[in-house]
Amino acid sequence: MTRTLAVVSAGLSVPSSTRLLADRLTDATVTALAERGVEVRPEVVELREHARDLADHLVTGFPNAALRPVLDTVAGADALIAVTPIFSASYSGLFKTFVDVLDREALTGTPVLLGATAGSARHQLALDHALRPLFAYLHATVVPTGVFAAAEDWGASGASRELGDRITRAAGELADLVAGRSPTGRATDPFADPTPFEALLRGEA
Repeated sequence: MTRTLAVVSAGLSVPSSTRLLADRLTDATVTALAERGVEVRPEVVELREHARDLADHLVTGFPNAALRPVLDTVAGADALIAVTPIFSASYSGLFKTFVDVLDREALTGTPVLLGATAGSARHQLALDHALRPLFAYLHATVVPTGVFAAAEDWGASGASRELGDRITRAAGELADLVAGRSPTGRATDPFADPTPFEALLRGEA
């Protein structure tokens, strides 16, 4: 069975170094899974495209028609790659908003690879001080290697060798987790097939 790999990028510009890192991590993970005999379908979510949808969810308490499939994609994935820019020593507000509207158990046990980008390498500790605790709270299974990319890690020919090595190592760790698990079922909408009110009154729920 083909596995699903959700890729969440919280970059704010087009193009962005955050999306560039997300793409590199995705390509490396697809390759690593293929080496393990696992076919995977990446599904990329650009949070920038859903900023207003996320704001609506915060004030209404419900996802609109555009956001619902995004939340289902992440909740129903066999693995997740999550990449955010770092601002003020932490993940971006857009990224945190997305996490805030996820169901509390959406990522329980889900293998997760964390990535972050910033202009300077001094922000790399945010991976362990901010991102990792956030996903531990969500009960996700985070791979040991997080990938941080500063501006100097990107050159005219692409990623530096050190960054490339980190990407390969992290992708391999994620692939090992995915390959060792049974495929998950897709997330379902609890309101898609509601119990009729009359049946509820009869105690047939």
